[in-house]
Parts: sequence; structure tokens; C-alpha cells
Amino acid sequence: MIYFTSDLHFHHDNIIKMTGRPFQNVEEMNASLIHNWNCVVGQEDEVYILGDFTLKGITYVPDLLARLNGKKYLIRGNHDRFARFYQVDGFEWVKDYYELNAEGHWFVLCHYPFAEWNHQRRGSFHLHGHIHTDGAYNQENIQNGRLMYDVGVDANNYAPVGVTQILEVFSRWYEPEKEG
Repeated sequence: MIYFTSDLHFHHDNIIKMTGRPFQNVEEMNASLIHNWNCVVGQEDEVYILGDFTLKGITYVPDLLARLNGKKYLIRGNHDRFARFYQVDGFEWVKDYYELNAEGHWFVLCHYPFAEWNHQRRGSFHLHGHIHTDGAYNQENIQNGRLMYDVGVDANNYAPVGVTQILEVFSRWYEPEKEG
């Protein structure tokens, strides 16, 4: 199974207050994010992290990655400075942008939301993070036929979201073309 997430901000004290996360402190947030991740992601699953894994640098990354299930791919965000300067064991790869064909559909992955993206007019989905929205943002995009989705933890119950879940939600409103 393929999952997506973004904006975990492990070890980032201020993100709790800045986004209104329901945690008392960073230790509780970190533990909850790891627990939620491992409740949905299995060891053989793939997870595309669309940026802002942690603000604290390379010191914390190996331990965090070892505690999280699945094969992990990082699309760099504005807070992933550690990934610009170090080879990070635990990520399959680290990139700034990626296009993925999954379940017969194209997905354009980037930390930042785009106004336009590749294959947009042929039904591709744009998955992003960065803006720390709640679920209302995704619902609005879906209802307006805009094939973009914020995979950030703030919009998805603090857990990764599966590709089939995203496709199911969109299919209620819109049937995009499958890539052949």
C-alpha cells in the first residue's frame, strides 16, 4: 500500500501552538505521530513524506526513521535542511519533486501547493503539504473539482493517508481519467 503525509514537524515545540495541535508538549506529539503512523503503515508499505519531517536537524532523524514502519521517501520541504547537506540513511531517496503513477492515476508530489501541475487537465492529482490546513480545505477542493489534496498531518487526523483513501474520496465527486 502507498501512503502520503507531510508536515510532521517532529521535535518542533512551536508547531503545537502555531497550528493548534491537540498535544500538551512535543514529547506527546512525537509519540502520537509515531503511534498513528505505525497503526496504519505496515513494514512493507511505502510512505511519501512531502516535507517538513523535522526542524531539529540530522541528530534526530535516524532514530525517528527507525521507529516508523514502511519504506520512506522524502520530498524536501522548507524545514528539511538536514536533507540538503547529508546522506540520510533510512530514506529510499530524497527529492524536491516527484511524479508517481499509482492505482492507474498520476500523482504530482511536492511540499508546496501548485496552481498548475503536470497532467492536470488529464486528471492527475496534486498532493502537497506546507499550508497546515484542516479537512475543510480538502473537502472544498474536492467539491470544486480541483484535484489537489493536502496530505499534511493537520488535515488527516495526524496520520498518513492512503492512496486508495484519496481516490475514494475524490471518486464521490469526480472520475478522473486513468493513465494507460
